[in-house]
This record gives sequence, C-alpha cells and structure tokens, in this order.
Amino acid sequence: MASTSLRRLEGKVALITGGASGIGEATARLFSRHGAKVVIADIQDELARDVCKDLLSPATFVHCDVTKESDVESAVNAAVSTYGWLDIMINNAGIGGAPESKITETRLSEFKRVVEVNLVGAFLGTKHAARMMIPRQRGGSIVATASVCSVMGGVSTHAYTSSKHGVVGLMRNAAAELGAHGVRANCVSPYIMETAMTAGLGRDWIRGCYSNLKGVSLVPEDVAEAALFLASDESKYVSGHNLMVDGGISVMNNAFNLYDTGA
Repeated sequence: MASTSLRRLEGKVALITGGASGIGEATARLFSRHGAKVVIADIQDELARDVCKDLLSPATFVHCDVTKESDVESAVNAAVSTYGWLDIMINNAGIGGAPESKITETRLSEFKRVVEVNLVGAFLGTKHAARMMIPRQRGGSIVATASVCSVMGGVSTHAYTSSKHGVVGLMRNAAAELGAHGVRANCVSPYIMETAMTAGLGRDWIRGCYSNLKGVSLVPEDVAEAALFLASDESKYVSGHNLMVDGGISVMNNAFNLYDTGA
C-alpha cells in the first residue's frame, strides 16, 4: 500500500465505469491504494463485487449499463449519497464489437451498438458527473478511456475507431465548457493489450502487433497509472488533453494497417 504521504487521491471519491475487469479493474485497485473511495459501476455484478472486497479503501458496487441514462444517473447519485460528493469520474466502460473490418460488411446495428457503449456511455457519465461537480465549484476530474484508435485509422474496425475519435471530441468540448467551473476533462489512449475485451483477437495476434518501444509490454496497470495522473492534483492544469499510452506507435509511419491487402 502506498504510504500516506504518497497517497495521491486521499479522501477523494472516484466512480469508475467498467471497473470490474481489465483497465477499469486495474484503475480501481490503483486508486484504492492511493486512498480513493471507489464506486465501481458495471454490468458484471459478481466480478465487481469481488474486486470491491479486495480494495483497501472503502468501495461499493452499483449495477450500471452505461447505455441507459437512468443507470448512469443512479450510479452517480449512489456515489454522492454514499460518500457525500464526487471528485473523479472515469468513463472507462467500452466494447470492441464484432470483428468485421470492411465497411461494406459492417452492420448498422453493430456500428450503433459500439458507438452507444463507447461514446454515448462516456457522454452520459460526463453529463451526470458534471451535474454534481459544477455546483461545488471546487474542481473535479473527468477522464475517459479512449484508444490509439482515437488518433489513427486502419488499426481497428470502423465502429470502434469512430467511437474513440468521438470520445476525444467529447472530452475536448467538455473541457472547454467545464473549465469555468474548475472541472477538468481528459482522455487516456492506450495501445492494444491483453484484456477481457481483446481476448477474442487471440494472444498471439495481440503480441504480434508492431511495437515501437523495444523491451516493454503494455499492461492495464500502465493505463491505470496514466489515469491516476490525470485524476490527481498533480495534473491540476491539464485539461482537454489526450494522453497517449502507446509507446509512440501513433507517431510512426509504419504501423500495421488492418485493411492492408498487400497490393
């Protein structure tokens, strides 16, 4: 456990969507070690409860489907009613969607489903977190999990890439509005890694993805550390930023292209 002097979220209340597994779970565990009171909002009830039992600081679970505004509103209300306020909102819940790649093969229903979870979910989390943070006029931090796909094309499906570009736009617009109330809004954008969401891609495929940073493998805990920075007072003047956790892949010209036919 981090020493008291190093607990960067001491006394803060953090709501994390999709906190039962993957990046969200790693974030919940790290935030707890740094003194935050954590509320996990997820549809994976048993997993979320198990994570809460392991956390070092006070933690609660709220069942939440981020595509339903009533669920998101209730989750934010539950955080405030349980702990008195809300300092940090982590919009992390997301899905990869079906593996269709070509736009001519992408079903409209699948495109909408991915956008609804990844982008609409982030919008609802931001909306209702802001509803609580604005009246306090005492700051607040909203962080959304985007992706390397928020700044690149050809790495994932059309639905996923569109949703993550949208998340960055949402956070930038939120930062422009909420700054007047002392509330910051940022994104953290990781490269691909092994999580429950990417399990269907296969470990060998994931490990075979080109990496620019030699000798380093990205894990969920690395993304959690970036979220910790954006959520803490150490980044008190950082807003509207998209923090890349990608080993520099997004600045390279030789990244793989999902649609490369070899022609």
